[in-house]
Amino acid sequence: MKILNLKKQAELEIVLLRNKKLPKALTKAEKDALEIQNYKGEGCCFLVASKKFFVGIESYNYPFPNAIRDALANALASIKRLRIKSASLVVESQQEAKEVCEGVLLGSYVFDAFKSKKGENNLQEIYLSSTKLEQKILAQIIKESQILSESINQVRELINTPPMIATPKYVADFAQRIAKECGIECKVYDEKFLEKEKMGAFLAVAKASANKPYLVHLSYKPKVAKGKNLPKIVLVGKGLTYDSGGLSLKPGDYMTTMKSDKSGACAVIGILESVAKLGVQAEVHGILGLAENMIGGNAYKPDDILIARNQKSIEVRNTDAEGRLVLADCLSFASDLKPDFLIDLATLTGACVVALGDYSTGIMGYNQKLKESFAKAAFEAGELSGILPFNPYLRKLFNSEVADLCNIPSSRYGSAISAGMFLGEFVAESLTQKWLHLDIAGPAYVEKAWGVNPFGASGAGIRAVVQFILNQTK
Repeated sequence: MKILNLKKQAELEIVLLRNKKLPKALTKAEKDALEIQNYKGEGCCFLVASKKFFVGIESYNYPFPNAIRDALANALASIKRLRIKSASLVVESQQEAKEVCEGVLLGSYVFDAFKSKKGENNLQEIYLSSTKLEQKILAQIIKESQILSESINQVRELINTPPMIATPKYVADFAQRIAKECGIECKVYDEKFLEKEKMGAFLAVAKASANKPYLVHLSYKPKVAKGKNLPKIVLVGKGLTYDSGGLSLKPGDYMTTMKSDKSGACAVIGILESVAKLGVQAEVHGILGLAENMIGGNAYKPDDILIARNQKSIEVRNTDAEGRLVLADCLSFASDLKPDFLIDLATLTGACVVALGDYSTGIMGYNQKLKESFAKAAFEAGELSGILPFNPYLRKLFNSEVADLCNIPSSRYGSAISAGMFLGEFVAESLTQKWLHLDIAGPAYVEKAWGVNPFGASGAGIRAVVQFILNQTK
């Protein structure tokens, strides 16, 4: 679907209703038609005679960034079924234009690659115009929104792809293809490199899988004037292409959706693609830890003691707490790049979903101002988040009697926070105030549609991190 910066006669006019107020310029026939349908500005209403589609913008009693995005995404479900190829829409501000574009482009995505009968979608073009914005500004907003939305939809497709196809190598190849298209550097490292780097925790998780692990390093460095210093951001993504739980096997019901355990790594690919295509003035690196956690005669076991890249020993008490082991070595590797900001994204804990619900990202770290800065960026981008506070008493929960650390806490209470603090043990001490941990276990994959997100993968974290990076360049 294309969004075009045009004042052009379309087959359908989409009318946004703010605060349930109907436009003053309605004809008597239109007013009568709305009266007959008892339409009062809530939800959607289609007037066949005048070919106008009214979209009510829901009001919320608290700060909420997605009212327009959600309203358009919901309306699209009905509009796509009409025998209409083009629609027009008028926007009143830059923010509204951005939300309209994202509502349309993100709300129109559906994962139907494996369905023999595809969903119907006749709508091909939406013409966007404004009496209050210059054409150049509107065109730029449309361009930027399309870049970001296309990256998110590609990432959704990758996350939704079944694990029989989306193996660690498949994701690594996907990253290489995106890097080539965007003109960014991509290095793919195999088991031998992991052994050379002494990534004992990462290697242990991948041992029992027939699909070998990979570490991918993406690098974006824009052309800049000589002597200009750019902010340097390093992103680390958890990329478990499938997680069976290992020998601490998950119950059957909990194994479905585990293709989404690669959402953090996939989001990092989308972020690098977006910043490269947007030409963001920042140096951005992405580190992907790609592996499968499977069972077999050579699987790592509870009671094993692993030596991580930074030489800390880890007692394994549960092989289903594997993501933090992969991230431990990846964070150590990322620390060597000496960034200004280090951010990891991971579907790490069910406890974060219990704390914040399905739709919000948990923000954790040692720097309160940095956490608040990221939360602000997430809100600006239209992603919901909540800050979970680190607690020195919870740090004691993953002490071990036989190693430096234990991979699970001794209490399930506060385990989203204790898992985040566990990761902090593998961040270089000089970077602890520059590091953020984003637990996207809730919003990354939800088995029902919500807002601009369809059933399945949402691309959580991409909009928020891109906005955070943009804020650092201002």
